[in-house]
Amino acid sequence: MPNIKSVVKDVKKSRANRLRNVAAKSAIKTFVKKARTAIDSGDAGVTGPAVLQAISVIDKAVERGIIHKNAGARRKSRLMRRAHRSQSQQ
Repeated sequence: MPNIKSVVKDVKKSRANRLRNVAAKSAIKTFVKKARTAIDSGDAGVTGPAVLQAISVIDKAVERGIIHKNAGARRKSRLMRRAHRSQSQQ
């Protein structure tokens, strides 16, 4: 542990931020996985809300600075492209 009081506070803060960031990234992965599963199932009634929820979670992470805006855009783009491809195949 550091000796300087402000650095001790910074360490505590960075640990808390890390936990929050890890949780948010995990949530992104979870919702994207659910959306992909819904897309692969082919049920349009389930796919739409799942994709919208995943996009919402990604946007919130970008807004909070947890992931870069281009990374968020890339993830959303890949998800939407997958959804559109599955709709056109049916």
